[in-house]
Amino acid sequence: MQESETELLLKGYGLTTAELFYRMPDYKNVLNSYIWQDYDLAPDHPRLFKFIEFWQSEIEGPLHSVRFTHRQKLSSGEWRNVVGELSYH
Repeated sequence: MQESETELLLKGYGLTTAELFYRMPDYKNVLNSYIWQDYDLAPDHPRLFKFIEFWQSEIEGPLHSVRFTHRQKLSSGEWRNVVGELSYH
């Protein structure tokens, strides 16, 4: 069962965006790019490195370089469970 975005954020995950530059299989002088995005844990980034390993083993286009950024959108101290709501005029 896959966890929801909120559950991942509460566990410390953040949004990781990576741009992978790779060479075209038939045209080695041509660089192309691919954008990958997922929730991942910094600083180890296990999901990103798993994807890079998948790319290297399954995709014909050899990687040239990878650049990425990580943004932790929410931490457990920023989220609170609201049980009720009070309206004021």
